[in-house]
Amino acid sequence: MLFLILSILCSVIVGVIFKVSRKYNANPSQIISFNYVAAIALCYFTFSPDLNALDNNAPIGIYTAVGILLPIVFLFLALSIKFMGIVKTDAAQRLSLFIPILAAWLLFNEAFNTYKVVGVLVGFVALLFILRKQSDNNENKWIYPAMVLFGFGIVDILFKKIALYTVVPYTTSLFFVFLIAFAVSIAIVVYKLLIKKEKFEPKNIPFGILVGIFNFCNILFYLKAHKAFAENPSTVFAGMNMGVIVLGTIVGAYFFKEKLSKINIFGLFLALIAIVFIFLSQLQ
Repeated sequence: MLFLILSILCSVIVGVIFKVSRKYNANPSQIISFNYVAAIALCYFTFSPDLNALDNNAPIGIYTAVGILLPIVFLFLALSIKFMGIVKTDAAQRLSLFIPILAAWLLFNEAFNTYKVVGVLVGFVALLFILRKQSDNNENKWIYPAMVLFGFGIVDILFKKIALYTVVPYTTSLFFVFLIAFAVSIAIVVYKLLIKKEKFEPKNIPFGILVGIFNFCNILFYLKAHKAFAENPSTVFAGMNMGVIVLGTIVGAYFFKEKLSKINIFGLFLALIAIVFIFLSQLQ
């Protein structure tokens, strides 16, 4: 249970760092690049990945797709936190679980039981309520959390496909994906420096390192939680998603004074109910 709690904390802290960095006018794309520097270093020294394990049959195409998507989705995550706040962004990220669930049904012909159908339907209704525009919010950019939802959902599908290729250790695959993501993030930064005339600012380095540390720890503790609950992975699945939504709501509302309408709060409540139904569907 400790690993699960630590994973939840690390996930929410990543959002907090992006929120705080906004006060210092930090650059999200530069933060994301340095995030991967920290993640690659930690992954290398923690898991000792062996790139020689990559053979000709390794899913390089999927590695590349995930490596390209990750920094782009991270940019939308930063923009969503900036314009929509931690509460709605965390909820959108966690509700992204419905994308791989729908993919399992539509693409992989996975059978749906009643609990899963109810969970998916309630989840979509919850999303509509959570992202409902407030009349006094002139900077409402619902497209950002929507992209976070779809982006992380697609990334989750691709990571699941990577996990199915057991010849290469999952941690080695993760390290390789981080390398590609770092290269893509550098390309984005260089483009903005040369074409958009943005300035490189050293203040982005500590923010990026912090994001990388907590992002990596989130993954590490999540993997450890799954090992600890090997007999009941649904507990980790449901606990992680509900925990992040609840803690993200508390942090956003009380520490950053994010405004939530009654409809938004009702949407968050529905999101928790949806995750409970998904949890119950895994037990059938």
